[in-house]
Order: sequence, then structure tokens, then C-alpha cells
Amino acid sequence: MSERTVPARPRARAEGVVVRELPEEVLVYDLDTHKAVCLNSTAAMVWRLCDGRRTASEIRRSLEKASGGRVPEELVWLALEQLGRDNLLDTRVPRPDELAGLSRRELIKRVGLAAAVALPAVASIVAPTPAQAGSCLPSGASCSTSADCCSACGVDNKCI
Repeated sequence: MSERTVPARPRARAEGVVVRELPEEVLVYDLDTHKAVCLNSTAAMVWRLCDGRRTASEIRRSLEKASGGRVPEELVWLALEQLGRDNLLDTRVPRPDELAGLSRRELIKRVGLAAAVALPAVASIVAPTPAQAGSCLPSGASCSTSADCCSACGVDNKCI
């Protein structure tokens, strides 16, 4: 029996992350990589449903119940792929055989225009460590780029 024939049961990562729930999104801060990830409502719903017991099909059905409308399974796989890429799942889950060869663009086309508004979005930024944050130059110091300064590098090559 191949590994892909057993349905994956994704589990959201719970250790090493700080989670803040906001009205329209969820912010997740990875304590290991110092990366902050912002999940839109669709990605956040998928992430919350990743309990290690549900398959992608079961997650889709739960989303349909919550939204009151049809949810394409491709939408769930797009979210799982992004969540895995941002290390928000315990392990990345492979797409099923019928979707394995499709590009992200092809998956989005399959989701369709009607569901495009609900596409999962995951935005990431890397936050500086305390040592990095404390290593900037103060106002008045000589600089060559804004990255050198705590604020910005002025036209006179002095930190503002």
C-alpha cells in the first residue's frame, strides 16, 4: 500500500508558537524561527481544524458546515500546502495523487472564481531577535543604508 493511499490527517503545530486570535485573522509567531505568520479567516479555519484526526475531506466538510456553502477540496489543499510551507503543521502533508502534479496556479483555477474570495492567505514576516533589534545605529550616526539605523538613513548619510 503506498503512502499516498492512506489519507493524511494533518495536525496544527502547538509547541514553539504563540497564537493571537483577532476578529478577521490569526497571528502565529514561531519562537524557533522568529517568524510571524498572519492567517486570513479561511487559512485560520483550516489550521484550527488540523487536529490530527480529520482528513482533508473531513476538514472540507467542516468548512462547508461553517460557511453554509460548497467548499472545493482544492481550497483545503492550498491552505494545507501554505501551512506546511510555513511550518505551522507538525508534518507537511502530500497532496493526493489526483492533485499531485498540479501547480498552485492550476489548483487556484480549479477552485474557481466564485470561491476565489475565500482563498486561504498566509503572509509571513521575519522578526528580528532581541540582539538584532538592539544592533541598530542611533540618530546622528553615520550610515550607508536604512538597514543600519534604528529608524532611517537620511540623505546626508546620517541616521534620522
